[in-house]
Amino acid sequence: MEYRRLGKSGLPISELSFGSWITFGNQIENNTSERLMDIAYEAGVNFFDNAEVYAAGESEKVMGQILKKKDWSRDSYIVSSKVFFGAGPKVPTQRGLNRKHIVEACNQALQRLQVDYLDLYFCHRPDKQTPIEETVWSMHQLILAGKILYWGTSEWSAQEIMEAHMVAQRYNLIGPVMEQPQYNMLVRDKVEVEYDQIYKTVGLGTTIWSPLASGYLIGKYLNQPPSESRLNRAELGWLSEKLLKENNRKIVGNLVEFAKEIGVSMPQFGVAWCLKNPNVSTVILGATKTEQLEETLKSTEILHKLTPDVMEHIETILQNKPQHPPY
Repeated sequence: MEYRRLGKSGLPISELSFGSWITFGNQIENNTSERLMDIAYEAGVNFFDNAEVYAAGESEKVMGQILKKKDWSRDSYIVSSKVFFGAGPKVPTQRGLNRKHIVEACNQALQRLQVDYLDLYFCHRPDKQTPIEETVWSMHQLILAGKILYWGTSEWSAQEIMEAHMVAQRYNLIGPVMEQPQYNMLVRDKVEVEYDQIYKTVGLGTTIWSPLASGYLIGKYLNQPPSESRLNRAELGWLSEKLLKENNRKIVGNLVEFAKEIGVSMPQFGVAWCLKNPNVSTVILGATKTEQLEETLKSTEILHKLTPDVMEHIETILQNKPQHPPY
């Protein structure tokens, strides 16, 4: 396993990480969750991603039970939570990025994960109802209290991230270090164009999610996703609507054929393609079965096959390379 720096920070993060979205406390049994974390940790993965909203807090409880049972040295792994959506009944004070919810959600995540501090704490979405100054101050104070080490954002615009940094600079506070955006062969704009300048100006790190477009890039769902797939879950209708388009079906079909030509599997192909972007700090993997995770963890072994010529041919298939503004 290779390790990259999380943006401008000095934190080494494994280039492949493991997340619990949809799976822990939901799709899979707890013993499977434990085995998956074992496989990841033994392979050198040091970042485990979670959030208050995942399975309404159950995901963090399951991960916390596993971490306690394993008794891995606390300085050997990175664990995260995210704040915004809430984990329980959605009364007004139980969601958002106001100081009360940020602090309460952090305390609750610490209890569920059974750790003394969070390595990474993400603002899961921007909050239009809360002044950005309040959010930045709240995160800064949690760092000073020793409850979190680094804070960041998820699915924020470049403008919103820069506003947070401007507030941090104005008041001499600690600004966001990382962003967690969706990134894969079909979803590229934010990571490749929108954030381009802030990689340079503030040293943004990225912990990207959905490298396989919720399994769509594997190529098994070219006709209709099976009933058990993520893209058939009612709560993910917004995602399937974006992905299940006729043009995308043709693109994935052509990618599947090209992967066969160069002798790689589609799961490894999709993950390795994300890793080729130097602005990606880590690719978050998900799995419901041990063999799925074992396969994607080997994605780094095919990086040498993604030569400049191969990457160029991928672009001819995708036909979706984001264009930078002409200024």
